Amino acid sequence: MQSLPLLSLAIWLPIVTGIVVLAVGSDRNPGLARGLSLLGSFVSFLVTLPLISNFNAGTAAMQYVEKTPWIDRFHINYFLGIDGIALWLVVLTALTTVIVVISAWEVITERVAQYMAAFLILSGLMIGVFAAQDGLLFYVFFEATLIPMYLIIGVWGGPNRVYAAFKFFLYTLLGSLLMLVGLIYLYNATGSFALTDWYAVKLPMNVQILLFVAFFMAFAVKVPMWPVHTWLPDAHVEAPTGGSVVLAAIMLKLGAYGFLRFSMPIAPDASRYLSGFMIALALIAIVYIGLVALVQTDMKKLVAYSSIAHMGFAILGFFMFSEIGMQGALVQMISHGFVSGAMFLCIGVLYDRLHSRNIADYGGVVNTMPKFAALLMLFTMANSGLPATSGFVGEFLVILGAVKFNFWIGLLAATSLITGAAYSLWMYKRVIFGAIANDNVRELVDINKREFFMLAVLALLTLFMGLYPKPFTDLMQSSVVNLLAQVAQTKLP
Repeated sequence: MQSLPLLSLAIWLPIVTGIVVLAVGSDRNPGLARGLSLLGSFVSFLVTLPLISNFNAGTAAMQYVEKTPWIDRFHINYFLGIDGIALWLVVLTALTTVIVVISAWEVITERVAQYMAAFLILSGLMIGVFAAQDGLLFYVFFEATLIPMYLIIGVWGGPNRVYAAFKFFLYTLLGSLLMLVGLIYLYNATGSFALTDWYAVKLPMNVQILLFVAFFMAFAVKVPMWPVHTWLPDAHVEAPTGGSVVLAAIMLKLGAYGFLRFSMPIAPDASRYLSGFMIALALIAIVYIGLVALVQTDMKKLVAYSSIAHMGFAILGFFMFSEIGMQGALVQMISHGFVSGAMFLCIGVLYDRLHSRNIADYGGVVNTMPKFAALLMLFTMANSGLPATSGFVGEFLVILGAVKFNFWIGLLAATSLITGAAYSLWMYKRVIFGAIANDNVRELVDINKREFFMLAVLALLTLFMGLYPKPFTDLMQSSVVNLLAQVAQTKLP
């Protein structure tokens, strides 16, 4: 297995399958597009499993490295490799794609081939972001992810889909242009695009700060951090269910991952200098956005705002520069992939039946959909950070790290456990319990086998990670220690 180019297969299998689906799929034969997409996404997921089984947890070095010259003149290489930080994000991306294909099986009836192909191509590009070890290759994958997501929102989205798609595209593109300037500066300083060369170069403090700001503009929009978060609720509300799942489960992680791979090891002195600013923004996201989520009337908007608050935990965990905080942040990112993805799937299940996301249009759903109500209860509790679910592990570790770092920061972060429970349970109570106020709710049908399967997979993962997080934390341990050692060193000339 080691001799196979596993990372290239994980990247290019879904992309090639997507192109094939585009070529052979037609609206007259949607079954072929669905079947090919499911096969392609499932095989792509299987390819990522040996990455876990053959992974050497005892080293922080990049593994499964592939390096081929790409543009010789500028020393640009097709350079791939993953460590314990990227490993779980690659596997999560491949798994999420399989679930998204299943979720659209009977729901998407127009332009089926194009819909499936967009998700398959997007999956390969996002894995490329997590695996790229060459600065320009990272940038190409990072920017290319915009195109399929733009189309997914703009073509299959809700009534305001064009506005939401444009806002999403412009926000993320404008942020990324500054990053390109930073990458070119680093190339001129080192004569190379390899990240390992960039980690070694010594830079004066003013240059580090400018580079940190350039990377911050690209990655903060993607996370999204307050105050550049306003595109996310619009994008979520207008996106089709699959688009919301991928956006929440994977695309938000691209920005957080960028901080770990670029900002912190390339500009460690600036990272330490500006850590107070980053922690302040993270706390605003956790506290303020949690309160904003409390007043939402649209289910998707509520979960979208809760995503911003949960990603605030990840940023807080990174910039305390402690092992426990960073591990908690990474666990929070993976858990958020399971839980928020499942929450959006549950909202999609209700929307497919009643074509409304308004909380006020529901009530008493448990009477007609008991299996659905039980699964949604688990995901709501995980979203609130209930012990024994994956949502608790990451938040607990970050709060533990925050209390050691500064008691008041830990206290402020811990308020999210109260606000998170408040908005999650408020939504659950209004939608699931109470008297049936809407006659349409009386005619609801409980989840079918397809819907039960995709929700059950995420439910099992949420419980497994909550009860036994050791496999996740063990594989990332060496990489986290190594990253913190890089950040602790000064790179001033």
